[in-house]
Amino acid sequence: MTLGGASPIVVQSMTNTETADAESTARQGALLFQAGSELVRITVNTREAAAAVPEIRRRLEGMGLDVPLVGDFHYNGHQLLREYPGCAEALDKYRINPGNVGVGRAHDDNFRQMIEVAVAHQKPVRIGVNWGSLDRALLTELMNLNAKLSEPLEPRLVVLQAMRESALRSAALAEEFGLAHDRIVLSAKVSGVRDLVDVYRNLAGRCDYALHLGLTEAGMGSKGMIATACALAPLLLEGIGDTIRTSLTPAPGGDRSEEVRVCRQILQTLDLRHFEPQVTSCPGCGRTNSTFFQELAEQIQGHIRARMPEWRSRHSGVEMMKIAVMGCVVNGPGESRHADIGISLPGTGEDPKAPVFVDGKLVTTLKGGGIAREFIAMLEEYIERRYGSATSSTTA
Repeated sequence: MTLGGASPIVVQSMTNTETADAESTARQGALLFQAGSELVRITVNTREAAAAVPEIRRRLEGMGLDVPLVGDFHYNGHQLLREYPGCAEALDKYRINPGNVGVGRAHDDNFRQMIEVAVAHQKPVRIGVNWGSLDRALLTELMNLNAKLSEPLEPRLVVLQAMRESALRSAALAEEFGLAHDRIVLSAKVSGVRDLVDVYRNLAGRCDYALHLGLTEAGMGSKGMIATACALAPLLLEGIGDTIRTSLTPAPGGDRSEEVRVCRQILQTLDLRHFEPQVTSCPGCGRTNSTFFQELAEQIQGHIRARMPEWRSRHSGVEMMKIAVMGCVVNGPGESRHADIGISLPGTGEDPKAPVFVDGKLVTTLKGGGIAREFIAMLEEYIERRYGSATSSTTA
């Protein structure tokens, strides 16, 4: 997989299973991949985890899935990569945190060992700086220098400076140890939206390495989704960022693949990539006290997700389609005309009929109890007619 340059922005996720449990990790990795994650990161923190990585790879391949696996290493990565060459080979990419590979002279030596393994196995490396585990020696050095200035910077800015310097110094060291420039990805993760935007703008202005974006701890539910969207959107619209992740805290027993769907929706909303037809639907108001349009919008969304695997293989370009499901005559007809295919349902007090627009033109008016079934049939017919049956080359 090519990262950076003109390549599409890549969606990444991470398992939360114990990596030593190869069955559970492979199963969750498969779910993330099938949800649309194009890189799946796994923790490699123990000898048992490192020994399990080749088995995880075998299990995924046994499912017919070629899942790009990223090994996440902290503290003992230099030992694990040396001691378990099968792990080093089975992974597609390594993630190294320069803040916890060692201290003093051991820092550079441990880092060198990991880079040399990456070079030997021809693997790219993400050098991932995190403000929660920042290189303390570097931060202390920059804080001391800042204190001597006639007008010292506020501590927050020095921390961001330390993150940038840690990433850039580590990248230069990796190249010195033999890793090719284009095999390096940098990240500088924080949990604050403004901090993230500031550090990545600065980092992008200082280098041309591929950059991985994401808040380090986005949070739960809507808070995590909104924070991630607010942080990533300005950077992505400025052309900054080559891979992204939404680091959501899942609800107990929750769906881990939700973070994948959030990433895809951010990219699709920004018109940077398209994964499935986009449904526009209104929020409802006093004119739409029936829940029918809400139910229809949910049905359409579910139908799209269920049908996309087949549509993607048979109908090139279907992911660009726009659908409108509106609840009354105020904005319904206009929104439906702007969509490729749209329906405007009757609101409270309106005639019990639903005009359907195709390519901006009114083509029919649906009535009665079969509106949902008839509209879905029209949607299927429209896709078949417009997008044909050519094999799609679109990447999920």
